[in-house]
Formats: sequence, C-alpha cells, structure tokens
Amino acid sequence: MPKPRLESERIFGNFIGGKWTSPETEDLIVDENPATKEIIAYFPRSGKDEAAEAIEEAAKAFSPWADTPPPQRGKVLLRAANIMENRSEDLSISLTREEGKTIKESRGEVARAIDIFRFYGSLGFRLKGETAPSMEKNTLLYTTRSPLGIVAVITPWNFPIAIPAWKIAPALVAGNTVVFKPASLTPIIAMELVKALDEAGLPKGVINFLTGPGNTVGEELIMNPNVGAITFTGSYDVGSRINKVCSSTRIVRTQLEMGGKNPTVVCEDANLDEAVEIVVKAAFGLTGQACTATSRVIVEKGVTGVFIEKLLSRTRRIRVGNGLDENVDMGPAVSEAQRNTDFEYIRIGKEEGAKLILGGAIPQGREFQNGYFVEPTIFTDVAPGMRIAQEEIFGPVLAIVEAENFEDALQIANNSQYGLSASICTTNLKKAHQFAARVQAGVVKVNKPTTGLELQVPYGGIKKSSSQSFKEQGEQAIEFFTQTKTVYLGY
Repeated sequence: MPKPRLESERIFGNFIGGKWTSPETEDLIVDENPATKEIIAYFPRSGKDEAAEAIEEAAKAFSPWADTPPPQRGKVLLRAANIMENRSEDLSISLTREEGKTIKESRGEVARAIDIFRFYGSLGFRLKGETAPSMEKNTLLYTTRSPLGIVAVITPWNFPIAIPAWKIAPALVAGNTVVFKPASLTPIIAMELVKALDEAGLPKGVINFLTGPGNTVGEELIMNPNVGAITFTGSYDVGSRINKVCSSTRIVRTQLEMGGKNPTVVCEDANLDEAVEIVVKAAFGLTGQACTATSRVIVEKGVTGVFIEKLLSRTRRIRVGNGLDENVDMGPAVSEAQRNTDFEYIRIGKEEGAKLILGGAIPQGREFQNGYFVEPTIFTDVAPGMRIAQEEIFGPVLAIVEAENFEDALQIANNSQYGLSASICTTNLKKAHQFAARVQAGVVKVNKPTTGLELQVPYGGIKKSSSQSFKEQGEQAIEFFTQTKTVYLGY
C-alpha cells in the first residue's frame, strides 16, 4: 500500500466518545474512486482495542440518552436531516466518487436517507405502548417500550448512506446508543452521516464510528458482552457466521439481511415494452449491485423471442461510464475484486452451457481503462439449476430462463435458496394475486422493478435472505430496537 502523503491526501479518523481521532498507524484503509482508481481518502484500519473503546463510550452514554424523552431524541434526527439536506448535492457527489453509482442514483439515495431520518424523527412523538382491560378490579394493565442498550450497526458498501440511516435512526430514536462499522469500501459517506448527527446535537458517545476489518472490529462487536443487539446487512456467509457465533456464545438480539437471487417473471399477457423497462432498471441500474436487483428473468415461452429482441435493443442503449457524468446510465463495479467476481461468473455461465448474447467484457474505449467497468451482460438458454441462476453475483449479469407457462415460471422462481424480492409482469389480475400469494419472497412487486423500497413499510426476506427475526424499515423497525415491558398497576 502506498504511504499516505499528509500534504496531499485526505486522512480521516474514528469518532469515539464524541471526538474525532487521528490514525496512530500508517496501516490505513485506502478509499478509491472505482471509476478512475483515484485515491480519495485514507481511514484507520482499526482493531479490537478501538472497538472495545467505542463500546465502552457507548455504555457510558446509554443511561442519559435512554432517559431523554423520545420527542427530544427525535428532534436530533430532524435537525440532522436538515443538515444533510443542506449538503445533499455535496453528499451525492461524494457517494458517486466513492461507490461508483450514477449521480442520479446517488441523489436518490441521499434523499432517501434524509427522508428516513425525518420519518423516525417524527416517530419520537409516537413511541407508545398499549393498554388492555384487566380481569381484576382497580387494575391498569399497559405496556411500554424501552431501549436494548448498545447496538452494533454493520453495513455494506452498496447503499452506504441509506442502509446505515434505516438502522441508525430507529436505534437512536428508541433510546439506544450505537457503534457503527461501515464497509471499508465506502467510509466517507458514512462519516458524513455521523458528522450530521454530531452537529445536530447528539450527545457524546451516543454514536461511535470506526473503520476496520470484520475479523477485528466486527469480531469485537459481535463477541463483546456489553453489546445488546447486532444489526447486519451483507453476505450470507458473514451473516450466518454472526448468527452461529452469537447463538453459541451468548444471548444477543440479531437482525441479519443477507442477499438475494431475485426473479422477474414475464407472462405472455404482459406489456412487453413495459416489462423490458422494468427488467433493465432492476438488472442494470445500480450496476446490478443491489440485494434486490433482478438477476433472473423467467419468461413464458410464447413471448421469449420477442422479449429478448426488445431487451437487447434497450440494453444496448445503456451508457456506461463515470457516474459523475449526468448522461451515464450505469457506473463501474465498486472494486477490482467485485469486477473479478462478475467476470468469474460470466466464465462459469459459458462453461455451464448458457449462451452469452450481450456484454461479458470491459467496454471498449480509453475512458474505461482506469476504472472497474463491466458491460451489461445477458445470458440465454439458462437452466434453472445453473450456478448463474442460483448464486448471487452482485453485478450487471442477467440470466434468462424460459418457462412453459405461469405455473412453471412460479416453480422456477421459487427454486432458489434466497427469498428477498420478486416481481411479475402481467395484465392478468388473477396471476398477479396468485404470484403475490405463492412466490417465496419477502418483497413482492407487480409490474414494478424488484429494486426500490418505500421507507414507511417493513422490509426483509425469507429463506437464506434473512434471519427472519425482525423486519427493517417502517414503524415495525422499532420492534427490533426495543423491548416490551408489561405493567400491572393496582390502585
């Protein structure tokens, strides 16, 4: 790793106990722009000691924050939302430079984070329990919600401000303190979220931010007995390990969201032009780097040929490039490792006998040589059991599977170890309802892309997509971050 140059490079630290620290070592995380390979920042490669210190500071801050009235906690989130809104364009540019998605996609994600903070900020005025009639005289029976304590928030790189927002905001408004470890690929935008909370008046130690590997920082967060809850979004391998370690060593609440292999079913009766737009947005928007991205298109055979022809025509018009260019439709892969994964699955698809009909390489042109670009890629003749139809790729690689009819398409859609998001394109109301009832997914879309979530409703998957313990987003998210007390009041 190149030695950081203090006079020319941006070097940032952790935020622990209300103070920004300076890295004590030159062993730093390199944060680069995936479209240009430009180094844009350095962050600490923290270890267990720093994580333990952050947990200790969160513990000190817990009681005063938990005793703060919920409406006052909510007001801090509302002020933070205003701060982020005033900086929204700068935040969007930072997000694009760091993660690679297009500037339009970044603006949408920043706006979503702001809305999330406002939603949960207002919820501070509505955190309430329930009353119930007692079977005994002179007795008031009611419930209250109380915070859990310290919450470890571990987030991925693909939505590096929206996912932290929808975890941190409900955790804070419920009265918990937070230790936040963002993905090492996208620490800048995560840091900006923390800065907004600090400037909004969040007391010292209520949120703590540190960067570092999962095998040091992450390990301390899941093993430390003072952590009362862990909310994680990332790969199944990491999430399942968190679940195994926590269940075998101590009782701790966990919330795990772990990916998908999401299908879009295109029926013979579908509006094919509309279906193509839905598939292109869900498969190649965000460079396919979304847990809810469409990676399988299951097409009834009566329209397969026409659909593929329309899909190819539309996909060829996708403009790939640096996301800061307003005219670009798809940015690069987030890193060299992720691009290598994309190309490895393209190789696997060919070896399995699928037919590569578009893409599969680095785009041609000098402007693509310094970034991690991948062409939008489409395979046909894909059998449901092939690896490219079963395993999460997390890139712009789309597998088309032909189905005999609606029942066959539904069976193929459910033939997956994942169950996050699923969509159907149809003009038949009966098929739409049957699909919604029978498809094995936590999020179901009809004539809409598998990507895109509304913040006011619950979100989460089934099967290997989730621990299936608590949903995220919406008012239901509060259930994970609180515990219920039942009070019997005699008078």
